[in-house]
Amino acid sequence: MSKLIGRQIATSSRIQTLIQELVQEVARLEQPIATVRDSDPDLADSARRAFEEVAKYRGRPLFYPYLGTGAGQGPYVELEDGSVKMDLINGIGVHIMGHSHPKVIAASLRGSLSDVVMQGNLEPNHEYSLLGKKLVEHASRRSRLKYAWISTCGTVANENALKMARQKHSPARHVIAVKNAFAGRSTMMAEITDNPAYRAGLPEYHEVLRIPWYEASDGARSTERSLATLKEHVAKHGKDISCFVFEPMLGEGGYRHAPREFFVPLLEFCKERKIAVWADEVQTFMRTGELFAFETLGIGEYIDLCTVAKTLQCAATLYTEEYNPQPGLVAGTFAGSSASLSAGLAILEEITGGGYTGPDGKISRIHKEFVGMLDRLNETTCKGLLREAGGMGLMVAVTPLDGGRDTVTQLLHTLFKNGLIAFSCGRDPYRLRFLIPAVVTSKDIELAGRIIEKSVLEMA
Repeated sequence: MSKLIGRQIATSSRIQTLIQELVQEVARLEQPIATVRDSDPDLADSARRAFEEVAKYRGRPLFYPYLGTGAGQGPYVELEDGSVKMDLINGIGVHIMGHSHPKVIAASLRGSLSDVVMQGNLEPNHEYSLLGKKLVEHASRRSRLKYAWISTCGTVANENALKMARQKHSPARHVIAVKNAFAGRSTMMAEITDNPAYRAGLPEYHEVLRIPWYEASDGARSTERSLATLKEHVAKHGKDISCFVFEPMLGEGGYRHAPREFFVPLLEFCKERKIAVWADEVQTFMRTGELFAFETLGIGEYIDLCTVAKTLQCAATLYTEEYNPQPGLVAGTFAGSSASLSAGLAILEEITGGGYTGPDGKISRIHKEFVGMLDRLNETTCKGLLREAGGMGLMVAVTPLDGGRDTVTQLLHTLFKNGLIAFSCGRDPYRLRFLIPAVVTSKDIELAGRIIEKSVLEMA
């Protein structure tokens, strides 16, 4: 046994040395990418053919002519046409540490050197165990969450949460959700998602009941309306309600956030009626200034189920003792690749230990600077053209120009042409959405402001 342990230690030491050498070599060979640049005319034809090939085999073109070379640095990414863009959408929220973060690369290499590509819930490796342990340790500080079930993506994590809630309250089938919610792309999560375009042609199951989201302009009356609607649903459907699911801040719904005072009466009522409270933190996890948005809002005591993904490079469903499912309800061949589990663990450790969280943390600073930049533009050169800038932490949105769908789509492509990648959210009005990497500097934010200003004025 001692010889075996000795060989393992020696192998581990050699692997760590190899990883360090690889990371150093990548950093040495890569050209520094510290700002945006135009495309290379000599690469135009080959890039165009590559985009056409993607469209040919997936049945439709890419939203942007975006194919990455695999090179990037911080908020900057190099594309096949030779251009460098400032990436402020980050795979719709996956790359919270930006591109080529050395700790993430090192962790990915460690995972890639594992004996298997994919780990599962039947035969996991140590990364699986460590990640679950860390998630529970952090979540349980300010909630009753006690367990974590790791899976591949946010949709699967949400499906598992719904299964747990429905099993606990069987045969209850109804779900209470909020208007303008987004929950994922499976058939059931498309039902919870309040966007008919995302379930066109699908059958309707009539299992989702909705309550209004918070209207900041109406304050306490908005809370009263939502609570009254919740009570109406419970009065009508009684014990046929399995759970109440909500995003702590609307994601696809427009980056609209609500104060703690909005949530507490709703959650108190759910607790009183023994309705499971499920916080969908697939997009908010690690981003709002605390690890969990339920911590930012101070509502952890109410949470029975919590789902996280994106920034984690995989996903997880966290749950209390009461919602621990019976064997067989949740499983799955894949929990995540060895590289993604290792990288997710490294990102979690960096965010919690690198000075990113708390009122004076890096995330809070980035939020204030970025929103402040948008507000200044709205008050000066882009007067009245960038309204309602806000959000939580690294999730920021603004209503540009007339807020129309076609206008915002055109603005997105104008921004892309000028060197910045963003996306949209919300409906009526449509909003400009940013998922800002946690590594941006004040200099990066200034550059983003210049590109946004130029693009909005081109459109105006």
